[in-house]
Amino acid sequence: MDWIKVTIYTTNAGIEPVSGRLMQLGITGLEIEDESEFRDHLEQTREFWDYVDEDLEKRMSGETRVIAYVSDDIPGRELLAAINGSMAELRGMDGADVFGRLAVETEGTRMEDWANAWKKYFHPIEIGEKLLVKPEWEEISEPTDRVVFNINPGMSFGTGSHETTQLCLERLEKHIKPGCRMLDLGCGSGILSVVSLLLGAKEALAVDIDPNCIDTAYMNADMNNVPREVYTVISGNVLTDPAVKAVISKNKYEVVAANIVADVIIGLAPAAREYMADGGVFITSGIIDGRQDEVKAALEAEGFTVVESKRRKDWWSFVCK
Repeated sequence: MDWIKVTIYTTNAGIEPVSGRLMQLGITGLEIEDESEFRDHLEQTREFWDYVDEDLEKRMSGETRVIAYVSDDIPGRELLAAINGSMAELRGMDGADVFGRLAVETEGTRMEDWANAWKKYFHPIEIGEKLLVKPEWEEISEPTDRVVFNINPGMSFGTGSHETTQLCLERLEKHIKPGCRMLDLGCGSGILSVVSLLLGAKEALAVDIDPNCIDTAYMNADMNNVPREVYTVISGNVLTDPAVKAVISKNKYEVVAANIVADVIIGLAPAAREYMADGGVFITSGIIDGRQDEVKAALEAEGFTVVESKRRKDWWSFVCK
C-alpha cells in the first residue's frame, strides 16, 4: 500500500492540541519534530556529543512539525480531508496565534495524479435504503428507485465512503421529512445538506469554518441540480461569529447535523439545541471509539436525550432530541 506523509506546522504549545485532534480521528504513531525539545535534549546530553550534524540542526530549526501518515486510497483521502477540516477549526479557535500557522503539507501522490486516480478507486456506493452515491462520470446501467447523489471525488472531499459520513446519511434517510429545514454544521463538501435537499427538505443551510468549503459545497449542489434558492452555504465560527449566528438564527431547523469530531460536537451542542425546531433531531457522527460516553454525557448535560446510537468500525453516531 502507498502512503501519504502529512506534516502539520505548529508550535511547541500546539503539539498537544494538534496531536489530540489527530488521535480523535484515529491516527496514532505520530512523529514530533520540535526545535525547543531538540535544543533541550542537546543541552541535557552535552557531555555525550562533540558534533551535531548541520543538516539535522537545519531540519529541526524553525517551526514544530507534527507528522502522520494516511493511506493513499479513498479512506485515506477522506481522513486527509478530516485533518484539513480539523486544523481549520483549530485555527479559528486560536485567536492569539499560539499554535502557529497550522498549515497542512502532504508528500506522496501528486494531487493532479490523484484527481484521475479516483476513477480507478471510486465506484457507485449504495447507502442505507434510499441513497446511491456515484461519481459524475459513470452512468447508471439499470433503472433505480434510489436517490442519486452525483459527486466528482477528484474535485472535492467528503465522498460518502467514510463510515462517519455513511452513518449520518443513513440517519438523514430516516429523519428528513418533506418540507423540513436542515442545518449542516461543519459541512465540508456539503454532502449531508445537498442529500437532505434531494431527500425532500425544503431548505438547507450549510456552515463551515473553512471558506474553501463554500465553492466545494455549491459545486456539489450544482452537480445535483439543487437551486441556490433553497441552499445557502456560509463560512465562519458558529460559536463566536455574530454574522454567522444572525444568518442561522433566521430559522429553526427540524434536522441539525454535525459530522465532525468529538470535541467540536461537544462545543456545538448548545448552539445545536438553540437552533433546533420543537421536535427536531440533532444527528452527530465522527465520534471515535472511546469518546462516545464523554460525548453522550455532554449532550445530555445540554438537555438532549440520545434516542439512537450506532457504531461502525471505530466510529459512533448519535441521534438526539
